[in-house]
Amino acid sequence: MTDLAPGKWLNEPLDWGIKNGKLNVTTGDKTDFWRHTHYGFVRDSGHFWQLPAPKTFTASLTFQGDYETLYDQAGLMLRVDEKNWLKCGIEHSDGMTNFSIVVTRDNSDWSVIGQPLISGPQTLRVTAQNDAIVAHFLGQDGTWNLMRVADFPLTKTTTIGPMACSPERSGFKARFQDLKITPPIQNPLHG
Repeated sequence: MTDLAPGKWLNEPLDWGIKNGKLNVTTGDKTDFWRHTHYGFVRDSGHFWQLPAPKTFTASLTFQGDYETLYDQAGLMLRVDEKNWLKCGIEHSDGMTNFSIVVTRDNSDWSVIGQPLISGPQTLRVTAQNDAIVAHFLGQDGTWNLMRVADFPLTKTTTIGPMACSPERSGFKARFQDLKITPPIQNPLHG
């Protein structure tokens, strides 16, 4: 398990703490990560606990949130800079807790896999190698489900870690645990 303690905030949240290896976050008002597409605005105000990322890796994270308001979101972020990043996790939209991934290479795109209102801890996994990422979420039946394969070159300054946002309010609570960063798994697409 990766130690969360040596991380640092991009946009420190309203309230946060690390206890027994778990990161607890309460979001500030109208926080988000997004660039241009469809909505026409740029937001780089979300909360991101940054740790150095290796050039290639598989990372998994278990997290949960008190999803109540449109676009409440929590999960894992991988960031090169303000124009090149991805976030994946759960995003609350239209009464659904979507497994969601946004890949940004100057402009953001958004893909969702709608789920009924799920609660409790959820786990996702991202593998980075060959200038690409492969993202999965862990289904209720214990199998990994593919979310996305995307072009995403990493640099020496890439960071990774927990992310939480609440674009329509403040006070969204999210909890993160069991961040693991290992060498890339053997078969990231089907494993």
